[in-house]
Amino acid sequence: MGICTSKPSSPESDFPDHDAIPTKDSSNPVKDSLNPAKDNDKPAQVEAGKKSPLFSFYSPSPAHYLFGKKSPARTPSNARSNSTPKRFFRVPPSPAKHIKEVLARRHGSVKPNEAVIPEGEEDDDGAGRGGGGAAATALNKSFGFSKHFGNKYELGEEVGRGHFGYTCKAKFKKGELKGQEVAVKVIPKAKMTTAIAVEDVRREVKILRALTGHSNLVQFYDAYEDHENVYVVMELCEGGELLDRILSRGGKYTEADAKVVMRQILNVVAFCHLQGVVHRDLKPENFLFTSKDENSQLKAIDFGLSDFVKPDERLNDIVGSAYYVAPEVLHRSYSTEADVWSVGVIAYILLCGSRPFWARTESGIFRAVLKADPSFEEPPWPSMSSEAKDFVKRLLNKDPRKRMTASQALGHPWIRDSSEVKVPLDILVFRSMKAYMRSPALRKAALQAFSKTLTVDELLYLKEQFALLEPSKNGAINLENIKAALTKHATDAMKDSRVHDFLASLNALQYRRMDFQEFCAAALSVYQFEALDRWEQHARAAYEIFEKEGNRPIVIEELASELGLSPSVPVHAVLHDWIRHTDGKLSFLGFAKLLHGSRTLAKTQ
Repeated sequence: MGICTSKPSSPESDFPDHDAIPTKDSSNPVKDSLNPAKDNDKPAQVEAGKKSPLFSFYSPSPAHYLFGKKSPARTPSNARSNSTPKRFFRVPPSPAKHIKEVLARRHGSVKPNEAVIPEGEEDDDGAGRGGGGAAATALNKSFGFSKHFGNKYELGEEVGRGHFGYTCKAKFKKGELKGQEVAVKVIPKAKMTTAIAVEDVRREVKILRALTGHSNLVQFYDAYEDHENVYVVMELCEGGELLDRILSRGGKYTEADAKVVMRQILNVVAFCHLQGVVHRDLKPENFLFTSKDENSQLKAIDFGLSDFVKPDERLNDIVGSAYYVAPEVLHRSYSTEADVWSVGVIAYILLCGSRPFWARTESGIFRAVLKADPSFEEPPWPSMSSEAKDFVKRLLNKDPRKRMTASQALGHPWIRDSSEVKVPLDILVFRSMKAYMRSPALRKAALQAFSKTLTVDELLYLKEQFALLEPSKNGAINLENIKAALTKHATDAMKDSRVHDFLASLNALQYRRMDFQEFCAAALSVYQFEALDRWEQHARAAYEIFEKEGNRPIVIEELASELGLSPSVPVHAVLHDWIRHTDGKLSFLGFAKLLHGSRTLAKTQ
């Protein structure tokens, strides 16, 4: 439950022109970001001077710049049918109202006369429970934190204020760190009016305690409480927000400077995802520089919306900030890939100075996120490297299965270009291996054929992942290698995200070894390759190999049995195009569907 300490901008300065980003993102999160260097005791304003309702998806209207007579959005030469912000969308009803009601219930801010979601309709994310009133007074607001904040710290001046509390500087009173300044988030217990709000504070502290120590994550010292407040003591970052740095550079970074920022962001995101933590509110305001120095380190902050997520789990509560929210979050089925989308939005902003998705209203932003494609045709994109554009496009793929992971993004040619980058262990590898181990022999043969078509560059990521598993001298891995690799990189967060429990799905490797060639087949993501221009070439080449090494005549009933289809499925109607009628072998269409695995089979069934 972070605290917003950045000043909202006036509507007159939010959108100076089409290519400029606003001075601050007023699409405030449910729990705003911590910035010890700024003050924010005013709600964001909109064009008509109305106060922000302080919902997480609130954003100011750029209407007077976007839709005036001189607006670039009205210029015929700029018209593009599927880009934003120039198009009005006629799509299904906006989720904005629904989201606002869910968030209002989540934080006990529903007013008596406001339309609300009936009790029980939001059971899956808890938004229909624990409202205000008498229930709030019965909440257990004891966290078990230390009670002696005043004995260890001397509280100083207030440096920021937000909707859920305020931030102060403080100093250690004694010990080795005596005199050292820290940031203290003070969260009044009176603000915790729902059970979910209480749990959010408890979980934020738990995540910070578990993850602290990473070089690009704000250092956590301790948490305290008394009858009135919770005190979260953290590193004081006085270099300002990433957004402020962008603005100080005229709204955008050079490619070289953007790479430096993106490496740090991706490093901490990949680290969190391996631990089974999804941030859910990544944006420039939630990254602070440690000092005013131009080369100071960047730190991720504000884990108030973060949550633990199991490797195969899908979350469904809608949280985040409008401009940065991933499409699958609006569809209420998402995992760590949603963070990567947000990183893609940040990368787009860094490189060109404008947001990829924006509109006059929250509803318009959501429609753009769901339906529009970001523009790569307007300046400065034509003058940028093809690698930079490919990098951003692969982060902003609307299909989360086709999106790069944070670890893969660190291995992208654009990021690797100027310095040595260590690619961290990727949880996607274990998810892919699980699917492979559970696949029928026919699909394994198809994947092995596909892996033989990969180029040297495409194999680089897989080689690095295999090396991180520390194979034996004979160049193979088993279950013990995987357990040892995870233990080496584990924090306490892995216990809550149950990452180690996930290894039970790989138990077959307890009794056998897997060499690099089979690892490539097991760990590759077919969906990610499908997003590349050379997908058809790969698939055709793989099918030729499969024809020589793995294809064989098979009757429909045998294919259905191998795929594990239910007896109730009309297999002849469903699978007739999977088999060539000339020789009874798997057709190219059947081969391509087989590569995609269980999800395709589930849809078939």
